[in-house]
Amino acid sequence: MLAIACIKQVPDTTQVKIDPATNTLVREGIPFIVNPYDTHALEESLRVKDRFGFRAVALSMGPPNAEAALRKALSMGTDDAILCSDRCFGGADTLATSNVLSAAIKKIAEEAGDEVGIVFCGKQTIDGDTAQVGPGIASRLGFRQLTLVDKILSLDMEKRTIRVSRKLEGRHEIVEAPLPVMLTVVRELNRPRYPTVPMRLTAVDASVKVWNNEVLKLDVNTIGLKGSPTWVSRIFSPERDKGEIIGDGANDPQGTAALLIDKLLSKDLLAL
Repeated sequence: MLAIACIKQVPDTTQVKIDPATNTLVREGIPFIVNPYDTHALEESLRVKDRFGFRAVALSMGPPNAEAALRKALSMGTDDAILCSDRCFGGADTLATSNVLSAAIKKIAEEAGDEVGIVFCGKQTIDGDTAQVGPGIASRLGFRQLTLVDKILSLDMEKRTIRVSRKLEGRHEIVEAPLPVMLTVVRELNRPRYPTVPMRLTAVDASVKVWNNEVLKLDVNTIGLKGSPTWVSRIFSPERDKGEIIGDGANDPQGTAALLIDKLLSKDLLAL
């Protein structure tokens, strides 16, 4: 049975800059990392492999340099790594991306002669924050989807069921579902392992399969920019609003509060 971890290489958002003239991301000189949530998805696929004998596969869609993310996955212990890369995949929104990844997952199962048991995704990516690709994959494959998973409580291979804990706002929810299933995971799920030096060295020479659209044979109107109903018109950094220090809150809290109320009333920001 297959455990497939979908991972994405993203720009390090702590160093992202916006070109003020074009309102686009400045990619030159920006380091790329594996999406942090996806590292937990990858780790859990490896734990399922170690405990239940699944075959772990790392899958990504992106430009050729995304191969670095898949080599990291190989160094951590995945059995196979596949990169979906083609110019016609470029400019994809979440809908078009899930179309490509779903087709790739079907082909992985076909080539392996095995069935997919679990697809792991991070709950969202730090560059888009939409949290839509994982559920989109589940919808296209007809899998049950369990989102925001922070713990796998049980995996019964005889009954082919999985029970998980979902981290919701202010509470947890215990859910059981039949396999195959798609899980989106949160950071609390696990602590990703560090690759050993021998595994790192092995990953350098390991083969990363690259699939273009000649392999997947998808309608070009359903992928890339043509298959994306949502477009980003522009990206910009919000202007910083200069703050103002009012009074001495530590020594005169009542006077400071009165000054603040007067300030808000003068700007019609407070209704009494």
